[in-house]
Amino acid sequence: MLFFCLYLLPMHGTSNTSKRHVRMIFYNVENLFDTEDDPVTNDSEFLPKGERFWSERKFDLKLKRIYQTIMAASEGSLPVVVGLCEIENRRIMEMLLSETPLGKMGYNIIHQESPDHRGIDVALLYNTRHFIPLKYQVYPVKNPEDDNFTTRDILHAEGVIEADTFHLFVNHWPSKYGGVIETKPLRALAAQQLKHAVDSLFTINQFNVIIMGDFNDSPIDESLVKHLGAKKPTITPEQTAIYNLSYPHALQGLGTNKYQGKWEVIDQFIVGGNILITQMVTEQSYKIFKADFLLEKDKNYLGVKPFRTYIGYKYNNGFSDHLPVILDLNIDNVTGD
Repeated sequence: MLFFCLYLLPMHGTSNTSKRHVRMIFYNVENLFDTEDDPVTNDSEFLPKGERFWSERKFDLKLKRIYQTIMAASEGSLPVVVGLCEIENRRIMEMLLSETPLGKMGYNIIHQESPDHRGIDVALLYNTRHFIPLKYQVYPVKNPEDDNFTTRDILHAEGVIEADTFHLFVNHWPSKYGGVIETKPLRALAAQQLKHAVDSLFTINQFNVIIMGDFNDSPIDESLVKHLGAKKPTITPEQTAIYNLSYPHALQGLGTNKYQGKWEVIDQFIVGGNILITQMVTEQSYKIFKADFLLEKDKNYLGVKPFRTYIGYKYNNGFSDHLPVILDLNIDNVTGD
């Protein structure tokens, strides 16, 4: 476990409490690789001479597109945190800050290399003016029946927003590549690992839990409902339960990713019951950011689909095969007199 410096929050005199609007974003950026060969991972297709003919020009444009998306999804309210997945390494995150205005806006990085065979990780950008990191750790997802199995770790960051401590979990669960039925147990493993981590927090009275990620399953699928225990939001929440704010969107046929003509909500925000009890969220708090520039015409299945970087091995000059998702919180803003 790695620790950050703990800052003491000033509390002088009496205090006035108002509500502060806090925005969080999660975005699967679709294969953010650099152009350098990593001999430890299978990144050969994203090299200048690889199958995708990845280049510095394409990489630089990809960084700019991610910045453009984050700014557009901010809608005038800079996010306190941005969860990202499908990023290759910390160097890429540092370049995202140095090659775009994000660094000058006060963002910093929480990241740790995962054992995924392709070398892709999850990461968290945080605004240093509004999020004080306390510590972070990762939870590996292991398969007891296959010692060679590797996937993305689950990132757990603890930090302070205003006067409240929050526990943020960033996820990218195993994909359905290889078959939905065949890979179903792998997502169940990820769900069980995450549930264990969250339940451990509840036993020590840490209730402000926010889970974000690409789960590669819908809110109504078994991995999220049965193995993680994420429930449909209710007007009578329990403090030691978790609730999937994306659940209603799935029932409405909306989505963040489109596969074979079908939209699915696989990018989600899930919160602990205390977030609902204290009314930090409303029915409108979770949103799919579906800006026109992130979409293109779906010639095969009609309608529109995400404007992605590649279609197969053909460079498509787009953004991502996923749409970003937003969580808006209303948190007590404590200021001293």
